[in-house]
Amino acid sequence: MTSGIADDVLYIGGYTPDTGGSGTGLTVVRRENGALTALAEVAASGPSFLALHPRLPVLYAVLEREQGGVAAYSADARGPRPLADGTSGGSYPCHLAVDPTGSWLAVANYGDGTVAIYHLGENGLFDGPPRLFPHQGHGPDPARQAEPHAHQATFGPGRVLHVTDLGTDEVRRVILGTEPEPHPEGPAHLPPGSGPRHMVHHEGRWYVVGELDGMITVLDADWRVAARVPASGASGQNHPSHVEVSPDGRHLYVANRGPDTIAVFSLDGEAPSLVAESGAGGLWPRHFAVAGDRMYVANQRSDSVATLALRDGVPEVTGEEFKVGSPSSVLVARA
Repeated sequence: MTSGIADDVLYIGGYTPDTGGSGTGLTVVRRENGALTALAEVAASGPSFLALHPRLPVLYAVLEREQGGVAAYSADARGPRPLADGTSGGSYPCHLAVDPTGSWLAVANYGDGTVAIYHLGENGLFDGPPRLFPHQGHGPDPARQAEPHAHQATFGPGRVLHVTDLGTDEVRRVILGTEPEPHPEGPAHLPPGSGPRHMVHHEGRWYVVGELDGMITVLDADWRVAARVPASGASGQNHPSHVEVSPDGRHLYVANRGPDTIAVFSLDGEAPSLVAESGAGGLWPRHFAVAGDRMYVANQRSDSVATLALRDGVPEVTGEEFKVGSPSSVLVARA
């Protein structure tokens, strides 16, 4: 789905005026000759996170509002066409993901912590109502952790769905058999007050960024803490947002809100080692996507998606950006 040559097509989601932002909905842009150019806009209410079907030309979006929703669109660069919509099963959904087989769509509802799992039909659309997984619990921060806050849904090895819960300092797990069922071992626990936001799996380990403590927590295959390192080398408050492993497996990328940087860590040792930290090309980098020798960063508070050049795996600010209101998610697909 990604490309390191010309003609990247980006799908951008973000916050709209009815959800506290300034965007218009879904935006489609193309990168040609060193510039991002708008191709289409589709009105939507708070499409703050996007995902693509692994096989079919279907684009999914959460609709982050109190009565949460999800929507499916045709993944068409000429303009996504609405195909179906449904409930998110909770309030303020902020993330969704499709499993590698294209059979399940999982939605994380930040507002009440509910996780919703839809079965997808052969056409990639919702096949009946979602199965709901509510949760209970809290963390030590009364302002941010008074209740569960599901933040990211990630499909990992062994047909298991993993969901970070910022409110309870846990990774919740659901087994995907004939029907989704809670994992018999229950959730995995992270350090109190860490506020797990996003995570990524690589070679038997999970790398989890804490929005509240500004740390990267490394979990081994048995869900034990193997290492903890700061997500940024900068001083002051930091609220990491997104984390990914580079396509070649050498580096871990972390977006840092506050310092407004992309930190680059080597994965050669037992713990991630900071090797570089670059400007994000804007303010409050909420999400990013890597495409070959480029990284696209959704900078929410500067109303822009910045294009960074990757040189030996390290991002560099190019000054190239696309202005779009309150972006919070960026996806790359081939033209």
